[in-house]
Formats: sequence, structure tokens, C-alpha cells
Amino acid sequence: MGVSELARALREIGFGEVYMREGLRKAKTAVAEPPKEELLRSLFDSYRDCKKCDLHKSRSQVVFCDGDPRSPIVFVGEAPGEEEDRQGKPFVGRAGQYLNKKIEEVLGLRREEVYITNVCKCRPPGNRKPLPQEIGSCFPYLKRELEIIKPRVICCLGATAGEGILGRKLSITKVRGKVYSYPFDPSVQVLLTYHPAYILRNPKADGEFTEDLRTLKEIAGV
Repeated sequence: MGVSELARALREIGFGEVYMREGLRKAKTAVAEPPKEELLRSLFDSYRDCKKCDLHKSRSQVVFCDGDPRSPIVFVGEAPGEEEDRQGKPFVGRAGQYLNKKIEEVLGLRREEVYITNVCKCRPPGNRKPLPQEIGSCFPYLKRELEIIKPRVICCLGATAGEGILGRKLSITKVRGKVYSYPFDPSVQVLLTYHPAYILRNPKADGEFTEDLRTLKEIAGV
């Protein structure tokens, strides 16, 4: 029963003037959240000139993300390499080509149907592993990025990605294939596996990576 119907019914049973609070007479209007693309664009604009760590001195550009922000799957890598720094997209070099192939073969999806990003948004000199303080500088951006995406599962590619997401030291050979809860949203699952670059150097790990992607597919429901 609406407010006007309630007032009419009260008058019919003998009530005269019916006074109601202003808030009861006005229906609450839901505020629609902007599209994810718009929110991500605003986030990227907020740190495209970031100078919170020394990586800004050697980068060509900040490397943000690629793919579908509505995907239930987010792949998180370590940091941009030379080709990523040049093109401004994550995983576009040899490791990215391998990842694209496995996404199609195992998940039955195209690269454009998943979301791909890194824990560190700028290329470390010589493609070295990003330092803890560099990852820490980027993490507020990544955390907000994941809040916008709201994925079902985060797939961490390599120990550095896993450490950035879970906030603790890891040995990827000991934890690959394991599933954890994302500390900032327990409804989101975190799957740990190898970085594609590791598999290119150790082809025998391809079978384990395939196994992990099958687990990812099951969790994501794709």
C-alpha cells in the first residue's frame, strides 16, 4: 500500500487530518552508479602522472589495464615489461601471447572477454622485480580498480602478484593452484598460479598452468 492509499484508508475509518513526515511522502530515488568504464577512466586519469615512487623517472607511461571490466575474471601480473611500456597495455609481449593462447584454449574466451592488469603500473628498470615500496605505492590504485570491477575471481600470475594481492610473502611453487579469499572482499576468490614468463622458461610447467586455468574456469563459472 502506497502513502496516498494509506492516507485515504485512515480517513475512511474516522481520522481527519493525516500528517506525515516529509521523508515518507517522498519516494527515495536510487542513484545509478556510473558505468565501470567511466569509473576506471576517472581512476586512470587520477594517477597517469603519478610520481609516488622512483619508477616515474624511467617509465615511458603508466600502464593501466586491458579487457572487459564486466568479466568475472581478473588476471593480475607483476609489472609492465618493455613492450607493455611502449604500447601502454599489460601482457602484450611473448608472455602475453602465451596467456592469450591459454585463455582461448582452456577458458574458451578471447582476451577481450577477461580483465588484465598488474600490481605495479610502471616498468621497473631492466624488467627487474618491483620493490615492495613500489608495489605499495600502486596498491591503492589496484584496490580501487578491483572495487570497481567486482570480479568473482582474481588470478594472480606469479608470486609478486600474489604477494601484492594477499599482502604476504609466497613461494609460488608451494602455493600454485591454491585458492584464498581476497582480504578486502572475502566473497572474491584468489587463485595463485605461475607467471606466463616462467612457463616460457620452463615449458614443463605448462601442464600445471593448464590445470590451474581449469580451476579458474570452474570458480568463475564460465
